[in-house]
Amino acid sequence: MPTRRASTRMSRTTPRDSTPGGETYLRGYQVTDENGTARFTTIYPGWYQGRAVHIHFKVRDSPESEQGYEFTSQLYFDDALTDEVQSQGPYAQKGQRDLRNGEDGIFRGGGDELLLDLRENGQGYAATFDVALDTTYA
Repeated sequence: MPTRRASTRMSRTTPRDSTPGGETYLRGYQVTDENGTARFTTIYPGWYQGRAVHIHFKVRDSPESEQGYEFTSQLYFDDALTDEVQSQGPYAQKGQRDLRNGEDGIFRGGGDELLLDLRENGQGYAATFDVALDTTYA
């Protein structure tokens, strides 16, 4: 059971080369609720050269400050589903990605444990991913 709140930050690339403001990523953060849960609604991420499709996330145990314990990692997507999603607009406009999960050096270091189990949910997909942090020795 969580003993205190944390902030969770996510960032991901857009399906095209850039957003209307010229940025090529989306960012956001949530402060967890009393149960330690944060929920994000986002688009399926685009890809960039040299990396498998993924979403970065960061958990910080002191949401009020830049100090404290911080954990950063990535969540990955099934290659077959990514192929299906990215064959459609606007993803298809960028062309085929150049790297699959098994070819990504970071994924090969344990990414199979960070693979999202997506399920269809209305017009999109949903997934739950639990992260537990032991800050005893942080």
